Formats: sequence, C-alpha cells, structure tokens
Amino acid sequence: MVLKTKKISDCIDMRVFTDDGFYFGEIEECQLHANKIHGWRIRATKNSYLTKVLSGAKGVIVPHHLVRSIGDVFVVSKAAIPSYEAGEEDKEE
Repeated sequence: MVLKTKKISDCIDMRVFTDDGFYFGEIEECQLHANKIHGWRIRATKNSYLTKVLSGAKGVIVPHHLVRSIGDVFVVSKAAIPSYEAGEEDKEE
C-alpha cells in the first residue's frame, strides 16, 4: 500500500462526499491541534446534503477520524451526517 501526502492548502474548496455517495459540501478549513489534524470545517453549499439537513446553518465540523479518504475528493463516513434524532435519544438516556 502506498500512502500519498497532500498539502492541507490543496484540500481547501475540495468537494466532500459521504461513503454512500451523497454530495456533502466543500472543505472550508482544517483545524489543527498540536500539529495534528483535529477536524475539517465543511461548508454547506447549494444542492449539498448538508443544506437539506441543516436548514440555514453554514456547515459542520467533521472530526478527522471520520474521513475515509482524501484524493480528488474527500470521502467521509455517513456517521458525519448530523442527526437530530440521535441527539434526542442521547438526552433520554
């Protein structure tokens, strides 16, 4: 297996898709902590899944461990999709 490196600056404005193939948004910013990538701020763009789910919010922050691959596009786990039902279930427990 060959690992390729990519500059963080090359990732800005890159298109993001879920591992199910839905268009998620675009990379807006990388969050660093102690010289390690902590997360990615993803902007909700026109016709993105985030725009449909968030209804008015500008985007989300996806922890780096939910990123599945980085190449010509970003692929994130479907666990990165905001879910209001999951938040309500957590409150009940």
